Amino acid sequence: MTVQQHALITHQVGLHARPSVKFTKLAKTFASRIEIATAEDGPWIDAKSIVKVMAMKVPEGATLFIRADGDDETLAASALAALVARDFDEDAKHAGAA
Repeated sequence: MTVQQHALITHQVGLHARPSVKFTKLAKTFASRIEIATAEDGPWIDAKSIVKVMAMKVPEGATLFIRADGDDETLAASALAALVARDFDEDAKHAGAA
């Protein structure tokens, strides 16, 4: 069964540079296959590929759809959606510097 979550990108520069690194680094800690998209019907890309994630150029205000399939799918999708919701754990003074 595939688990799907979504989260709003609130980071000033979107899913780019540091946020992408944090996102893919967390994704790689899970065994599940994890994919992301900016639309519910895709196109879906590998969330563990920093090159592909950065190439998406997801802007601030976009909804990021996350789907995971595997042994830890629920935990993986929830953890990644939470990271996005927490603005990638960056405080406001660093938000503009990517």
